[in-house]
Amino acid sequence: MFGLNPKDMDKVMKQLGVKQEAINAKEVIIKTDGKDLVIRNPSVTKIKAMGQETLQITGDIEEVANDKEDIETIMEQADVDEQTARKALKKNDGDLAKAILDLKK
Repeated sequence: MFGLNPKDMDKVMKQLGVKQEAINAKEVIIKTDGKDLVIRNPSVTKIKAMGQETLQITGDIEEVANDKEDIETIMEQADVDEQTARKALKKNDGDLAKAILDLKK
C-alpha cells in the first residue's frame, strides 16, 4: 500500500469498505477528570470501517486544567479576564486563595 498516490489509496480503501470523511473542525476538546486536552488547528478525519466509526485527530495539543469553578471565582474576586485568572492560578500552583491575593496586589 505504500507508494500509492492518494487517488489509488482512496480506491483501495473503498474496495476494503473503508470510508473516510474530513471534518472541518476549528478546535477539539477532550474533557477528562482534572484536565482538558485542547487540540488547536486540528486535522480531523472520520473513518468508518467494519461497522465502527473512528476519529483521527492531529494538531497542536495543549493541556488545560479543568478548574472552571476556580477560574470563575478568581475572575469575580479579582475582577480579571479568564486568561489572567488562568495564569494566576498556574503561577500559584493551583492555590485559589494565593492566586486571588496575587492579583489584588
